This record gives sequence, C-alpha cells and structure tokens, in this order.
Amino acid sequence: MADQIKTLVTGGQASAGPPLGPALGPLGVPVNQVVEKINEATKDFAGMRVPVVVKVDPKTRAFEIEVGSPPVSALIKKEMNLEKGSSSPTTEKVADMVIEQAIKIAIMKEDSLMAGSRKAGVKTVIGTCQAMGILVQGKPAPETLKDIDEGMYDEKIESGKTELSEAELQKIEEDKIRLAEEAEQMREENEAKAKELIGALKGKPDDEVRDALKEAGIPSNIILGLLPKAEEPAEGEEGAEGAEGDEGASKEEGDEEKKDGDK
Repeated sequence: MADQIKTLVTGGQASAGPPLGPALGPLGVPVNQVVEKINEATKDFAGMRVPVVVKVDPKTRAFEIEVGSPPVSALIKKEMNLEKGSSSPTTEKVADMVIEQAIKIAIMKEDSLMAGSRKAGVKTVIGTCQAMGILVQGKPAPETLKDIDEGMYDEKIESGKTELSEAELQKIEEDKIRLAEEAEQMREENEAKAKELIGALKGKPDDEVRDALKEAGIPSNIILGLLPKAEEPAEGEEGAEGAEGDEGASKEEGDEEKKDGDK
C-alpha cells in the first residue's frame, strides 16, 4: 500500500521546505523532483491554494502526484481578476462574466464537481456567481440559468468553447470598472438614505431602527456598519447572567457557594 502525503500548496510555488520536504524525506524519494512535478501540474493555478496528494511506493520509491483544484469561487476570482466577491451580492455587482468563462471553469472542475454533465457544471459555476455578486452575460445569474435551461448556450457548452477575443476581454474589464463605479454610487446613496432614516428615528431602540432600515431596503453590511450590534457579555463579565457584582450575589476566593437568583 502506497504512503500518502496530503498537503496544500500555492499553485506553481511548491518548495522543498516545510511541509513537503520534512514529510517526503523519510520516504526516500527525490524531493526536488517531486516539487518540480507539483509545480508543473499546478502552474495554471498560480496564486491559489491547491490540494495535492503525493503517493509513494514504499518498495520502489516510485511516486505519483494527484492534484485537486481550488474551490469554484477561487477560480472565478482568478478568471475575473477579482480580489473578492460583493459584500451585498443582491444589490452590488462587481463583474460581468461571459458564458465562455463559466464553461472554462466548469471544465477545470469537471472531475471534482460530480455535476453529471458539463451543462450542470456550468450551472454550478453560475450559481456561485450569484452568491458573489457577478452578472453572467449581462444578466443576474438566475436569468442566465433560465436561458441555459432553455438551450440558448447548448452549442457553446457542448463544444467546450472557452476562447475569447481581445475585444471581448477588454469589454469584460470595462464592465468591471463600470460596475464598481455603479456599486460605489449605490453604496453612497444607501448610506445617505440610512443616515437620514437613523436621524429621523433618533431616540428609538436600535433594534427598531435596524428593522426600519431593512424595510427601507438598506443592505445589511451598511446597517451593520452604521449600527453595529453590541457584543454579548462573556460569562463572568459585567452584565452577564450570574456575573460578579450582580445584586444579591458575591464571590470570594475559595467560596464556591452559588445563590439561586429566583429566590
């Protein structure tokens, strides 16, 4: 039975240092050769954390590399040149993906998605786009999923078309800039609206104000930024149930007597 070393590496940047080197050394395999093969196999995932399994035959010292793939969300961020998804995906969009990019990611994840078909894999990718605030083909993800179900992109999906022209790539970048500007403008408008509403409800309990902001359609991240919830006091701190200093309760060193608060 082969020995297995499981680890995470940064695509194309594995090294003979920890954790790989110390784990592989006792198995008698040429560490530098293993590292070279890992980097070759993971070069397309540059900058992303990639799961890797090194299998070593204890008798022959022969080894083989199995490379997993990063999560769909990480592949989407790399494909769209994004640092992160939207903090308010329903209202703020950060990029507009074209179907060829969704197909490309689905093909990269084909072995691990277990989606049943390439079309189902593309739909999984687009579903992740929805959670990240990314449009697909200029539409919200649910609308594009409906188009896929109706067969609009069957030919491209079946052929595995992933190539994009320079003009298409440029438009994607331009759309990303436009969406970022629109998101910033919407954020400023929502913050101004929220502050106005908070002022009008001055003196009301925070929970009541938060409910009013939600009803007004203010995104939750803006509400949290303007009206952060107070942290629950930890057990034993002032304000916590049964904390030292409560009326009728005291605790001295070595005294473990507990007083029933209902009495």
